[in-house]
Amino acid sequence: MKVYAISDLHLSINNPKPMDIFGEVWDNYLDDIEKSLESVTADDLVLLAGDLSWAMTLEQAVPDLQYIGTLPGKKIIIRGNHDYWWKSISAVRGTLPDNVFAIQNDSVKIGDVIVGGSRGWSADDKTEDGKRLYARELLRIEMSLKAMQQLKTGGERTVFMIHYPPFNVRFESTPVTDLFEKYGVDAVVYGHLHGKNCYARKTYTKNGIKYLLTSCDQIDNNAVTVL
Repeated sequence: MKVYAISDLHLSINNPKPMDIFGEVWDNYLDDIEKSLESVTADDLVLLAGDLSWAMTLEQAVPDLQYIGTLPGKKIIIRGNHDYWWKSISAVRGTLPDNVFAIQNDSVKIGDVIVGGSRGWSADDKTEDGKRLYARELLRIEMSLKAMQQLKTGGERTVFMIHYPPFNVRFESTPVTDLFEKYGVDAVVYGHLHGKNCYARKTYTKNGIKYLLTSCDQIDNNAVTVL
């Protein structure tokens, strides 16, 4: 079983929002994504680390979630900062196709791979509200990491999905990266970053953990191989 990742699809199937206004990389970007997933089998995993749909309500997001279900492999999703439709996790899970799994501060084990996930928050947000949100997200991230530990029986590979970058723009250690090291995850996938002037690296290894940026426009709409 292989594990792939791509994020920030910003779907709007029911109420089309042209993404090409943000640059040429968004021209026919879904066609490019689908082509990059052609070799994915039904047993493989595809991780989508947030910002899935522009919808404002769960009902409006259903066509976008159904589209995700048509992509090959088993899909695992988390919430991004623009996923306003994502409210109750039980309601979200109740609308998902059978081959799509939602994670919210917990984890799932498929085959020999354990995947955890949480939205996270910006390490550079120094406002009082930002500090409060960051502290709350740290608790949620650790909840997910503890849930991953409980699923271990020996020999599994572990991947954590987070929407916000886990480090600052200088790739320095943060309380989030400290948690990933504490619990010994093998790889981390994240998104959120966009634009031509975005300072980002597609892959970065820090203290033995592989970090992969998966925002679709940053990886030329080609899903990356995680494991």
